[in-house]
Amino acid sequence: MKSLFACTGLLLVTATVFAQQGGPPKSPSETASATVGGRAISIAYSSPRVNGREGKLFGKDGQIGKDPTYPVWRAGANNATKLHVDGDVRIGDVAVPKGDYTLYVDVSDPDNWTLVVNKQTGQWGTKYDKAQDLGRTPMTMSKPSSMLENLTYTLVDNGGGKGSLTLAWEDKKGSVELSAK
Repeated sequence: MKSLFACTGLLLVTATVFAQQGGPPKSPSETASATVGGRAISIAYSSPRVNGREGKLFGKDGQIGKDPTYPVWRAGANNATKLHVDGDVRIGDVAVPKGDYTLYVDVSDPDNWTLVVNKQTGQWGTKYDKAQDLGRTPMTMSKPSSMLENLTYTLVDNGGGKGSLTLAWEDKKGSVELSAK
């Protein structure tokens, strides 16, 4: 009988917390990971939704333009996007030593993104310090085959110590090559 009361109580607490949050998170936590040339690489981020704002996200007058760090964007939602590499890698033109970093994207030109690898970690996504940039590298832009509701990072091992990092959302897709150093 005590077990029944305990389970019922736990169910009520869980339901109350879930109801207070208003349902599932608007920008759920996601992770992308791959091993490239023996180096484990992972990206932890919050994935926002387009949520009826198609065509109203990018650009100075778009939703992202309202961020205090614009034109540098947290490239996700909520906390800053986290990058972890367990060995030295190269991301595009940037040599990235083993460790933890934050990823941002300069979207000053919505059709030509620049990936920013930043040394500051643990901050909220709208707390960007340019002085902490490890480096910047241009991304190769393309258009997805259809509108992407959920922001998604993809890490791919292409073999031979090479791979790719891709960020896609709405009608934008930016990629950069990875390689083991």
